[in-house]
Amino acid sequence: MKYFSVYFLLVLCMLNCLLTACDREEPRYVIGVSQCSDDEWRTQMNKEIRREALFYPGVEIRIRSARDDNRQQIADIEYFIRQGVDLIVVAPNEADAITPVVEKAYDKGIPVVLVDRKIDSERYTAYIGADNYEMGRQIGTYIASRMRGEGNIVELAGLKGSTPARDRHHGLIDALSDFPDIHIVATADAGWLKQSAKTAFDSILVKQPQINLVFAHNDPMASGACEAARGRGRDKDMLFVGVDALSGEGLGVESVADGTLDATFIYPTGGDRVVQVAMDILEKRSFPRETLLSTALVNRQNARIMQMQTLHISTLDAKIEKLNGQLDAFLSRYSAQRMFLYACIVIIALVGALLFFVVRAFWTKNRLNTELSRQKQQLEEQRDQLITLSRQLEDATHAKLSFFTNVSHDFRTPLTLIADPVDQLLQSHHLNEHERFLLNIVHKNVAVLLRLVNQILDFRKFEDGKLQLRLSQFDLHASLLEWADAFRTLSFRKHIHFQIDADADTDFTVTADAEKLERIVYNLLSNSFKFTPENGQISMHLSSCTKNGEPAVRLQVTDTGVGMPAEHVRHIFDSFYQIDVHHAGSGIGLALVKAFVEMHHGTISVDTTEGQGTCFTIEIPACQSGTLDPDTTRSAVLTNLKEGAVLAADQETLQAVAPESTPDDKETILVIDDNLDIRDYVRSVLQDEYNVIEAANGQEGLQQAMKYVPDAIICDVMMPVMDGMECCRRLKSEVQTSHIPVMMLTAYAVDEQKIKGYECGADSYISKPFSARLLTVRLRNLIENRRRLQSLFADISNVSLQKTPVAEVDKGFLEKLHRLIEERLSDPDLSVEELGEQIGLSRVQLYRKTKALCGYSPNELLRIARLKKAASLLASTEKTISEITYEVGFSSPSYFTKCYKEYFGENPTAVLKRKK
Repeated sequence: MKYFSVYFLLVLCMLNCLLTACDREEPRYVIGVSQCSDDEWRTQMNKEIRREALFYPGVEIRIRSARDDNRQQIADIEYFIRQGVDLIVVAPNEADAITPVVEKAYDKGIPVVLVDRKIDSERYTAYIGADNYEMGRQIGTYIASRMRGEGNIVELAGLKGSTPARDRHHGLIDALSDFPDIHIVATADAGWLKQSAKTAFDSILVKQPQINLVFAHNDPMASGACEAARGRGRDKDMLFVGVDALSGEGLGVESVADGTLDATFIYPTGGDRVVQVAMDILEKRSFPRETLLSTALVNRQNARIMQMQTLHISTLDAKIEKLNGQLDAFLSRYSAQRMFLYACIVIIALVGALLFFVVRAFWTKNRLNTELSRQKQQLEEQRDQLITLSRQLEDATHAKLSFFTNVSHDFRTPLTLIADPVDQLLQSHHLNEHERFLLNIVHKNVAVLLRLVNQILDFRKFEDGKLQLRLSQFDLHASLLEWADAFRTLSFRKHIHFQIDADADTDFTVTADAEKLERIVYNLLSNSFKFTPENGQISMHLSSCTKNGEPAVRLQVTDTGVGMPAEHVRHIFDSFYQIDVHHAGSGIGLALVKAFVEMHHGTISVDTTEGQGTCFTIEIPACQSGTLDPDTTRSAVLTNLKEGAVLAADQETLQAVAPESTPDDKETILVIDDNLDIRDYVRSVLQDEYNVIEAANGQEGLQQAMKYVPDAIICDVMMPVMDGMECCRRLKSEVQTSHIPVMMLTAYAVDEQKIKGYECGADSYISKPFSARLLTVRLRNLIENRRRLQSLFADISNVSLQKTPVAEVDKGFLEKLHRLIEERLSDPDLSVEELGEQIGLSRVQLYRKTKALCGYSPNELLRIARLKKAASLLASTEKTISEITYEVGFSSPSYFTKCYKEYFGENPTAVLKRKK
């Protein structure tokens, strides 16, 4: 019964929360309003917007004011973009500053409605406001009429960067151009503010003794100018004209009525129209892109009528707001009553359900007891089945291990038959350099295969408990120095700082299995060198310690490599465990290391941080109990180590030194692979036909591609630091390298990996092992296909990029290059460096990019564009050759004539003669 009560309360709370959540109506549309300031005119507009929104249920209005600050308005619009509003209404403070952020919102698919002011772009959805140019003309006409065609006037303009100020000024100038006796003796930028206008006009009064009329771009500035004139006793000598015609104490209409202003012009706020157009846009109805609001003159003859009408409208607005408040109260009361009704219904339903459960529980109890007895019997049967299956799985596992062990034994015979003849061939004096190079690759990789086979056999012996220690007594410090010496060449090639140190004045003579300690050191150093990038650090430190009260030695191998994620650390010593597909290997190396350490009654631990490095720590007793093996000599151990370590060094990722420049008559191929033998082999296949540069991982390959912009790239899939998939994706997303064809090499032939590669932008795939002929043929096809594409881009002014199969990055690059050339066509000082700076490329990168895509250098593209423009001007205008020469950006007519004849096959004078 207690559990039913808890259940009852829990369900009641959940249903109550559900009803409450359902009761809250999410808005259908959210409209953000960014006002440039918060003056009376905009306060009136905001009221109209909120009032009109009441007629559209589910519409939420969010208004933010920038207070005449461009940076604040940009931040407000960015905020609306992040909030994901459905539409943004913007009154731009200054057109030039606000244009980019408005374009950003528009490009993200958010409709943008401009009110009152415009931006320096056509990338907006709709505009609502008065025609400020026409208003300026009307004001100019009124001023001319009022002054009877003569006199001096002063113009107090709004914020110079805002479009209303600019348009009103131009309209005024054009209207007064017909009245030469009316002079604008002074103009000042007062920023729409009364105090600024007062200060500016006071300065003008000092300099101008004769002023007949002051035109201010809004009523507050006109009032400020009037106060300044009154302070100097000159307010009766001049007339004051403003714009806005707002009603209220101290505002435009009242100022006209009491004689402070001679006239003002209605500048409608249009808040209701803003909401109407916004809803047409959001609900996919037709709407006008430009909505121009009407204006009218307000003077002393109609000011009183305006006041009475406005007072009546204000009274109606107050009643509407009161009714809206009462409606909200009624809706809240209705919502509360509805929730209460729902709660009562739920409670009744839960009580009924509770009674049903109580009755049902009695009958269920007996049935469950019977069912539990039956399940107990079934569990016992399943337990017996699991025991049987476990035994069968163990037998199958042993069978698989036996199979792999036998296969590994079988591998040793053919590998031996390969290795010995190869050794004999290498001793021949009749081999040329290329044949000896190929045999060396075979010899090294046969040795690697033998080492892997031996590792599998050792692992099988360990699993069967047949692996034993072969003890000998030796100086561990001296052995470490000799073992690590084989890795010196690798450290030099990879520019890795590699050091070995030990505690001073300490005897490191140990009794242990030297071969297994060598295998431990080999595996740890191989991992460190594999995952440590160039210019990194690897160190081994040997010290003495105490373990279980007995002398012991501690060996630490530390590197500054890529490290490991925390979730993988506890599994790295498990058999066949791999962190991911990009860190390939057999998966038994570290498992064997742990096994060998435990055979020495020691421990191994790892401390790693992803992206910072790894430290392996091994502690083993200095003296192992048992009989020394007379057949175990340190010289044999060292021989095995040096051969294995040297092979490892050759197999590690080594960065080939690329030339600073390559001949122009050969294409350049970048080979990215962490295996030096693969890079050497591909180089030997391609070097007669191509210039070959190399990189040992994706990150280095990306840097080489950026620097040299090769004609094609051959890239392995699985590499440390950065794998081939990520490298390909980055290459295709960078404007410098997006056009370069990429061929992927992979040891896996599964379709899923190929699909992933093609999604990253790969142009072709070759599976390992591959033939040299297949590699060269596919590479040549990739380059030829790129050359065919060049012909499409040879004339960028005539290319239809919409129909051409080209990457978006390359399409954008060509469009931007064409636009820059068209914009600066007449500039004779336009250089390749300037074009590259505008696009974001160096001179070399821009040259290689345009040459690869179009077949022309940037200078050639610029010259061709100028010549075609000149041909058009010669055919369609009456301009002279000299005029056309300088208009299209050539420095002299003689050079223009020379270039024109080379390109078109005739002199420009012949074209002019044909026209006659």
